[in-house]
Amino acid sequence: MFTGIVEELGEIVAVENLGDASRFLVSGPVVTEGAKHGDSIAVNGVCLTVVDTEDGRFSADVMAETLNRSSLGALAVGSRVNLERPMALGGRLGGHLVQGHVDGTGTIVEREPSEHWEIVKVSLPAELSRYVVEKGSITVDGISLTVVDAGPDYFTVSLIPTTLDLTTLGVKQAGDPVNLEVDVLAKYVERLLGKDGRPLDATDEETLA
Repeated sequence: MFTGIVEELGEIVAVENLGDASRFLVSGPVVTEGAKHGDSIAVNGVCLTVVDTEDGRFSADVMAETLNRSSLGALAVGSRVNLERPMALGGRLGGHLVQGHVDGTGTIVEREPSEHWEIVKVSLPAELSRYVVEKGSITVDGISLTVVDAGPDYFTVSLIPTTLDLTTLGVKQAGDPVNLEVDVLAKYVERLLGKDGRPLDATDEETLA
């Protein structure tokens, strides 16, 4: 489980094509400190398993399913990535509960700079729009953000200078893809109540199975 508070802006050092998967070598001395084989590290919001670590770098295998369903398939040598280690039990929940399971991808639509912050508009897959509400939480490339405006196929977020300086959202431009993870609590509520707002009964459960 993660919190969406990026610890480090890392870099893709190498990408090895494994046929039905890819192996990424990622530079990230902060998140690599103390990491070992089998540990989890979120890369642009995707929970990956560490294969090996050495000299401030870690390698991780990414299956075709993940490459196809996230923006990781677009990464290349030199790409900057947001990195976060899992939250320690008893640690502070600085952002919100983030699983590292990407629900879909969006695209940066436009950026509107201001004196002290920047408004970024992101396209939203239609099937995810029901989980996104004004002032609710959403994860964009592994960053816990508060929704400013929620439309049928987009949402906007307001980025402070710290976010712009320390994450990939400081450099991504219109047309760039981003990973999206909606608030898991919204999905649990929908599951419990049913999409039409009424509690599920046995017939509903059989239909969903």
